[in-house]
Amino acid sequence: MDKLRRVLSGDEPTPEEESSIITQINDMSTLSWSTRIKAFCICFVLGILLSLLGSIALFLHRGIVVFAVFYTIGNLVSMASTCFLMGPFKQIKKMFAETRLIATSIVIVAIVMTFVSAIVLKKAGLTLIFIIIQSLAMTWYSLSYIPYARDAVKKTVSACFEV
Repeated sequence: MDKLRRVLSGDEPTPEEESSIITQINDMSTLSWSTRIKAFCICFVLGILLSLLGSIALFLHRGIVVFAVFYTIGNLVSMASTCFLMGPFKQIKKMFAETRLIATSIVIVAIVMTFVSAIVLKKAGLTLIFIIIQSLAMTWYSLSYIPYARDAVKKTVSACFEV
């Protein structure tokens, strides 16, 4: 109660009180590991279902706009699911690390351009191109989390094109 009174009256907390408040906030905001895994699984599966729903809508002749929106939102939800595993700030730091900066930038640009080409420009061909770029960039981004996966893909692709 004294802490509350001091805060309301404008008195500054002592450094030990401040660190204990920060510790309390961190303790209250952290999720248990099992809760994180469950939330990750739910969010990831929801993202996949949204992407599949977009694909089904395309085959049911609902149009490229519906497909692009559902597919892209599905990718965003799937990508956001990893925030439950490592936390949002750590995830953003890892996304913009030097090894992932180009892949992350291409994913973000492709997502924005997918929405622009589908909703604003209403160009089916351009939307499809951006969806392909988005998928390739998401794959390359995802491979960056697996040690030596990018190198293996580079070697495999270069071996396929050697004459």
